[in-house]
Amino acid sequence: MDWSNVAENISDWIGEYAKKNGIGALVVGVSGGVDSAVTSTISAMTGIDTIVLNMPIHQDRMQNELSERHIEWLKTKWANVSEEKIDLSSTYDEFCSKMGSGLSELSLANSRARLRMTVLYAIAGSNNGIVIGTGNKVEDFGVGFFTKYGDGGVDISPIADLYKSDVFAIGKELGVIEEILDAAPTDGLWEDGRTDEEQIGASYEELEWAMRELENPPGSEMTDREKEVMSLYLGLHEANSHKMAPIPVFKLDSTD
Repeated sequence: MDWSNVAENISDWIGEYAKKNGIGALVVGVSGGVDSAVTSTISAMTGIDTIVLNMPIHQDRMQNELSERHIEWLKTKWANVSEEKIDLSSTYDEFCSKMGSGLSELSLANSRARLRMTVLYAIAGSNNGIVIGTGNKVEDFGVGFFTKYGDGGVDISPIADLYKSDVFAIGKELGVIEEILDAAPTDGLWEDGRTDEEQIGASYEELEWAMRELENPPGSEMTDREKEVMSLYLGLHEANSHKMAPIPVFKLDSTD
């Protein structure tokens, strides 16, 4: 696969969408991970004003540094890139204080993603812009590993048909800094800095294998670990299907 050509095609697709819809800016949240690094780079390649946001919430120091380093790298290569850093730690703390002690750890983690989504749309709405999604195929259509109306709240999804391995390949081709390519994937929503693999129970490589296995005729007999991963994948896909399916709408029957 010519990953440089794929990146150009995605960039052209974003540009065509923006032109067709009269969009003046592309808004991307940059977390320090490979998905947002690749998405923001491809967005910058369009030549359209690209606003990249670093929105730490009590962030792990390394994640924050990688985000800042990537943004600086973008700004040195593309004059159409501008930066906003909005530390949401105090906003999040105030939110937690007002909500009291009754919220679960998971709901609080998801609230971080939803606060960031609110900021992205505020910036986009103030700049005739759109929010660019950073989810990959495994997250968005495989196991539903995203926050509904958080990082799942976007206008277009340029890398949602790419496996995680594809995103890494494009990142390497585009020159994304090595530390981002080498970093363990994490959603950055937890105080303890837990990785995606620790949360999910399988690596992206394993989840990608399961997704491909279901898309193609089965090959050789599965090992015990492969059976475990497949069961995990199917369970997550089912449990998170509400995120990946259209919102249920009651249909009025004319005979009612």
